[in-house]
Amino acid sequence: MELSALSSDTEISMGFLSSWVKLLPFLLLNLCIFQQNWFVFSISSSKVHIVYMGHNTHSHPEVLREKHHGILSQILGSKEAAAKSIVYSYKHGFSGFAAVLTPLQASSVADLAGVVCVIPNRILQLHTTRSWDFLQVKPRLVNGILSKSQSGVGSIIGVFDSGVWPESRSFNDVGMKKPPSRWKGVCQQGHHFNESNCNSKIIGARWYVKGYEAEFGDLDTSDGSEFLSPRDAYGHGTHTSSTAAGALVEDTSFFGLARGLARGGASSSHIAVYKVCWATGGCSSADILAAFDDSIHDGVDVISVSLGTGPPFSTYLEDPLAIGSFHAVACGITVVCSCGNFGPYPQTVTNTAPWVITVAASTIDRAFPTLITLGNNQTFMVHYEKRTLNRMQGQAFVTGKDFHKFYPLVYGEDIVADDADEDDARSCEAGSLNASLATGAIVLCFQSLTRSLAASTARNVQEVGGVAIIFAQYPTKDVTLTFAIPCVQIDFSIGTSLVIYAESNSHRDKNNASDLYILFGSNPVVKISTTRTVVGKQTSPEVAFFSARGPSSLSPTVLKPDVAAPGVNILASWSPAASSAAIDQNRVPLLDFKLESGTSMACPHVSGIVALLKSMHPTWSPAAIKSALVTTASVEDENGLPAIAEGAPHKHADPFDYGGGHVDPNKAINPGLVYNMTTADYVRFLCAMGYNDSAISSLANLHSPCSRKTNFLRNLNLPSISIPELRKSITVTRMVTNVNPTTTPSVYVARIEAPPGTKVRVAPSILIFNSTKTRLKFRVTICPMVRVEGRFSFGNLYWEDGVHVVRTPLVVHLVDEMHDGWSGTLERRTTLAVTLFYKSNLLTPSRPSLRRCWSFNEPSRTTIER
Repeated sequence: MELSALSSDTEISMGFLSSWVKLLPFLLLNLCIFQQNWFVFSISSSKVHIVYMGHNTHSHPEVLREKHHGILSQILGSKEAAAKSIVYSYKHGFSGFAAVLTPLQASSVADLAGVVCVIPNRILQLHTTRSWDFLQVKPRLVNGILSKSQSGVGSIIGVFDSGVWPESRSFNDVGMKKPPSRWKGVCQQGHHFNESNCNSKIIGARWYVKGYEAEFGDLDTSDGSEFLSPRDAYGHGTHTSSTAAGALVEDTSFFGLARGLARGGASSSHIAVYKVCWATGGCSSADILAAFDDSIHDGVDVISVSLGTGPPFSTYLEDPLAIGSFHAVACGITVVCSCGNFGPYPQTVTNTAPWVITVAASTIDRAFPTLITLGNNQTFMVHYEKRTLNRMQGQAFVTGKDFHKFYPLVYGEDIVADDADEDDARSCEAGSLNASLATGAIVLCFQSLTRSLAASTARNVQEVGGVAIIFAQYPTKDVTLTFAIPCVQIDFSIGTSLVIYAESNSHRDKNNASDLYILFGSNPVVKISTTRTVVGKQTSPEVAFFSARGPSSLSPTVLKPDVAAPGVNILASWSPAASSAAIDQNRVPLLDFKLESGTSMACPHVSGIVALLKSMHPTWSPAAIKSALVTTASVEDENGLPAIAEGAPHKHADPFDYGGGHVDPNKAINPGLVYNMTTADYVRFLCAMGYNDSAISSLANLHSPCSRKTNFLRNLNLPSISIPELRKSITVTRMVTNVNPTTTPSVYVARIEAPPGTKVRVAPSILIFNSTKTRLKFRVTICPMVRVEGRFSFGNLYWEDGVHVVRTPLVVHLVDEMHDGWSGTLERRTTLAVTLFYKSNLLTPSRPSLRRCWSFNEPSRTTIER
């Protein structure tokens, strides 16, 4: 049975480990932030404000535009002043506008009838050859997803990012079909970009800069560092677009590394480019919301957004990304988002709205071993077990031939500058090293407790004349790319051995209780060999160290992330314009392919898979597609062992690391059963969260009063069950739909892996489907078996029919009420927090209107998801 699409009417600190007791101030702070790599900055009060008016109740865009001008003219005095002030008029998927307003004017607008809320504009930042083979998305698999979907033919992926480099070989349209007749998008011209840059692969391209320029003034493009057009000057957008749907490109590599056939997941799908992010400073939320509005009108099937907020999180009706994605999903468009790069700390996952697919990053089985050779073939003996020390391995991207010789090895702490601290020198912090001792040497540095980064440390070493860096760090498979000097990443064990070698003169330590005998020369030297590419020897997938973790601190009954996908050392197309800013053009050529890591790289993998599924199942709703991905995901590595999550220390991965598990595209073709939802379900969820009736009515064009039953938070028909506080027996309800109806009955039997410390019962335990009975409800009762304050506990509910295995993750947190200082459940606390925010203004008449859902003059911290 095919499911109907939804109705058209719808950086890093231990402080992140905050408990749910801190949720209330988080909700009341009302900061909106966006992320990509690891950059953080702040801005002051905003000049541009987004006036959100909810669901589009008018059919003609011009009617809405006139309405927006009329509304604003009530504050500014004339329609002419209103037209001059308005930056964007949102008139397709939803109603609203972005305008240049003073805080006082914005407050006045918020009091007008029909205005849901006023949100200050924020300047936001952005968050392959092997990865698709690793996912078994291969053309030779006759019954695989690639063959059955014809590589995603007919699907359109909208990419919200930094634009595209259209000349990249990944965007050639050889063999591509024409865009579907429903496509209404445009190829917007601009600086070094015209209609000829679009083709049957890139079928549309738009760019949005009004919100950004209203904040900072006109962009300076005279130095070639940016283009006022869809052309990508940063590289990020080209990378994500080609990962999702790039064409097949033979013999690609990054300076000889990761060589092979580069291709996107849905290589026959079309790409629509929405440039909302700029190399000179970031992405404006007003611009992003305009891109959502246009993409809904244009007719995309999937929206790929490698953006997200960082803690503290704004409520769903205050987050432009959540608002825009809600309207997109209501129109049947699946929205895929990255989960953030704040890992491995808990409660840092972003983009937690239940209507989006939130993607964590995992590793693939490709490694880049780099040999480190010490001088004079020294050896050491530990516990009488002799092993050779002259050859060690790290990971790096060393591609030059300059390092096929020995260089002096110095340890950062041993070359501390006169006015610096030894702890800083150990981590090679800026200004901590003696340049005369570092010049011409390979410097050994240790990652600090605050997690200093390899890239910035390499720059510090280069500035004092070092020729390379060996960086000892927490174990991770994510390799840092440094252009200035080579950087070899090792673990602390190898790092400690190198310290012993670097600090030693020829001596024998007879006093060491562990019988450690050291026989080293007095002039330590080291040689770094060229990096090799090795495939199939590295155990994967593992959840990446940087990938943000659950639970959601905003809606803990919604398990996030949803799934994990490859996001470490991914090779994809790149913008030569971005390369010119980072590379000495006299030494190496400009890049057209680049290795990158981040949840931003994981997101387009799932976007490509969704495009494939959409080609096969065009009537499946976004909820059904997400369910198919979650319930068929894998929780094992390639060897059939429990998957691992990188961290400090590494551990067995759990749903807070990867949601349902590592995505398995071929199994998602035929999931058996799915958990489907409609816009009405999401509205009831928001009601249970405590949002007021008028806001929800405007959002979804519904006029019935909200039901405040908080049990709907746990009864939302998600493909997971999460109980954030289990004190006593709780029963939750779910409904599944059989998407493989046959003339003979389909019989599914329940199997339970109860979370430790609980007892779980399912009723009924057998589901029988036939040609007329395709949807069935069941209840899951979870009972605590211990009466102590416990940690989160995980299990699974399986529905099996002999062919399909539909796995539903179970997450519970056992709570002893005697140890809880709060009264009431966490669900009630969440509702209380949201309700207080919306109602507190009613209690103090001198305060701004309750419809004003933002604090206008608060600064925002923004980060980038790589």
